Amino acid sequence: MEDEQDIAGLIKHALERKGDIEVDVAGAGDAAIRAVSEAAPDLIVLDLNLPVLSGVEVCRIVRSRPNTSHIPIIMLTARASESDRVAGLELGADDYITKPFALRELVARVRAVLRRGGNGGERKAASTSYAGAHLIADFDAISVRVDGSQVRLTRREFELLRYLVENRNRVISRDRLLERVWGWDDSVETRSVDVHIGRLRSKLGIASRQIETVIGLGYRFID
Repeated sequence: MEDEQDIAGLIKHALERKGDIEVDVAGAGDAAIRAVSEAAPDLIVLDLNLPVLSGVEVCRIVRSRPNTSHIPIIMLTARASESDRVAGLELGADDYITKPFALRELVARVRAVLRRGGNGGERKAASTSYAGAHLIADFDAISVRVDGSQVRLTRREFELLRYLVENRNRVISRDRLLERVWGWDDSVETRSVDVHIGRLRSKLGIASRQIETVIGLGYRFID
């Protein structure tokens, strides 16, 4: 979704070149919301400077709706300050690219996000629920159970578990967890991740075995 139609055309052409990606362009925020509501895409490339509804509002609306909250979002904007990037990530963006940018880089990032998320239906299922041998989590209902018993988690522990589950079988660095769960709060150190992981493990009991420590790299949730 890009407010400058010539740039949008170039992006569309670059992404569709190999024939395995189909791109629709919405030139205004309200049109973007309508398009996403009618047919949820596998990924959104979102410009922040859109007419009618800003990209920030579009992102907030997409993330607030259960049927679209799972959709990966790459923000594309001329705003290059650190505060803008952090704000975008805190809103729920999966990646952030500033103008001017290389089309090859944008295409590579889009494909990387699509590979991580699989198709839209798979990502949505992963982000809303999980059922394992001991752990059952319904993230929409904010419910976590281990062997049938309800587990009470703090908001941070819940979001940490959700992000690990959504990215299961992948190693997630402490920095990435800080970025996605804490929003890069300058007052928070990477040690806080270890502390919260420890608390989460203690509450999950036998299911805590699914959260692995990968020495020197971070953590991984395994099936």
